[in-house]
Amino acid sequence: MRRSEPDCATQTMPAGGSDTDPAGDPVVDPDAGLVARLRAGDQVAFAEVVDKWSPVMLRIARTYVASAASAEDAVQDAWLGVVHGLARFEGRSSLRTWVFTILVNRAKTRGAREARIVPWSQLGSDDAGGPTVDPDRFRGPEDDYPGHWTWLGAPQRWDGHPERGVLAGEVMALLEQALETLPPRQRLVVTLRDIQELSAEEACAVLDVTLENQRVLLHRGRAALRTILEDYYRGQG
Repeated sequence: MRRSEPDCATQTMPAGGSDTDPAGDPVVDPDAGLVARLRAGDQVAFAEVVDKWSPVMLRIARTYVASAASAEDAVQDAWLGVVHGLARFEGRSSLRTWVFTILVNRAKTRGAREARIVPWSQLGSDDAGGPTVDPDRFRGPEDDYPGHWTWLGAPQRWDGHPERGVLAGEVMALLEQALETLPPRQRLVVTLRDIQELSAEEACAVLDVTLENQRVLLHRGRAALRTILEDYYRGQG
């Protein structure tokens, strides 16, 4: 998984996009070289970015539309929008944020035509109340150490397995399957943050949610995936 989630309440975007960091120093745009290549008509660069981002884009689009075929069409529509709009891209956000925002808008439009789309607020109540971690993993109030982990409930270490290279493929397949079991909003946020490595602000811009909302969704999604991995490694112990 990606690095631990920062405190979203303390994160701010530099004024006017990304020209300077909070200290006033110039910020180097990591997409600048790629954008230049794409604008120059570099077909190799375009093919590379399409191959790299399209699988995740399909997963995101599938949340909004009625079928896998429709999700593929939404992704194709998004790439056409990128081609036609690249000359107007001003770099106020990262290239990924811009592309994924186009995708979400195209998928929403297609989903509306299919009578499939529902408002973000109705995509399940996966950020509602309830414990993030199963309460049975903690010691009860009558225990000598109430609130502490039980022996079976304590988080498991994932390192130290001599078979790690062999298990890596199995773990990635398990994560792919587990990701599909998450509620839609958690799946979208985890996909953007931990697979595409967008920042909190970028994910919020793509999905049009608050920093606090995305933080809760990310926390719950990561906790669910961690539980699945812990169960897997217990079986390998």
